[in-house]
Amino acid sequence: MTARSVALEVVRRVFEEGAYADRAFRSAAERLEGRDRAFAMQLAYGTVQRVRTLDHAIEALGRRPVRKLDPPVRAALRTGAYQLAYLDAVPAHAAVNETVELVRGAGLERAVPFTNAVMRRLTEGLPGLLARLHEETPAAAALMHSYPEWIAETWWRELGPDDARALMRAQNEPPETAVRTPDGPKVVDAVPPEWLESGYAWPQSRGSQLAGAAVGARPGERILDLCAAPGGKATQLAAAGAEVVAVEKHPGRARELEENARRLGADHLTVVCADVLELPRELVEFDRALVDAPCSGLGVLNSRPDLRWRAEPLPDLQLALLGAAVERVRPGGTVTYAVCTISRAENEAVIDALGLPAEDLGTLWPEFRHPRRPEFLLTLPHVHGTSGFFVARVRA
Repeated sequence: MTARSVALEVVRRVFEEGAYADRAFRSAAERLEGRDRAFAMQLAYGTVQRVRTLDHAIEALGRRPVRKLDPPVRAALRTGAYQLAYLDAVPAHAAVNETVELVRGAGLERAVPFTNAVMRRLTEGLPGLLARLHEETPAAAALMHSYPEWIAETWWRELGPDDARALMRAQNEPPETAVRTPDGPKVVDAVPPEWLESGYAWPQSRGSQLAGAAVGARPGERILDLCAAPGGKATQLAAAGAEVVAVEKHPGRARELEENARRLGADHLTVVCADVLELPRELVEFDRALVDAPCSGLGVLNSRPDLRWRAEPLPDLQLALLGAAVERVRPGGTVTYAVCTISRAENEAVIDALGLPAEDLGTLWPEFRHPRRPEFLLTLPHVHGTSGFFVARVRA
């Protein structure tokens, strides 16, 4: 398979079958290496990320609704339009010709003339069409930067227009590559394989590492980490000298967590495969707990290209998980709540609904102080250059 055919397969599976982009890519790109693999990933992930803007261009210039196209034609035009719009290094004639060949390779010879015509119209009209897009309203910004309107409206309302626009731009840029090491956080161009194989480093954004640090783990303390896989924060807590019980519901992810703990030398970490809402009775009297809860993921959209199209706020589940954690810590113990999202409904509103006193994390980490609620932390991709995390710590 070629890089472009791999990208076509990923885009088709994401939007026609509901597949996750990263899993679809791993499967489709097994035989690709080096530059071909890198180009396939850039093309597949970029197309998934920018699909709303691309579909607007295809419909405006191709004069046919995208939803009515054959799936291979739809995916091919999306990848072709992405190359014309966002990959300056790809010559326009190459994008046109290769897109046509993808459709022909899919056995849709009857669609070749249409594909060729649309690609040529895109070549001529796409620069002007993109130049006419603007970001003066949430709806316009969502179209220009390729987001669902509800996300743009949420950020517009909660952060203000300027920060909302900056956040949308930032989450369309590649994320930084950060690792946690025994020597602290490091931002690198690439992670040497030997760092991972030896257990020296673990890929973990600076925002995620902040959430782990905010737990305040101390040597000898018993800490309960809920929703713990793949283990970044759990092993971070164990590295601080704490006795960690890491809970993961899914057996496969629990096994992965155990393997990661062994690789990182986290000897004081025990994995329990269980539903957080139905924990074994003996898991009680912890000094601290961490709830790294499932969420809409609005703070990691640049590293999860398909997430913006499937994101869903989960405040009821988050509150239930926090309640389960509170029941398992000793009186006076603390519960840290961390979510990789930027949304009041899943951030401060969940803590307010819990009704327990929040400790002042903003004093400890003033550079990450929440702009409206200084007792909480909020990392913002366009401000801090890392993934977006909300962090709060309450006392039981």
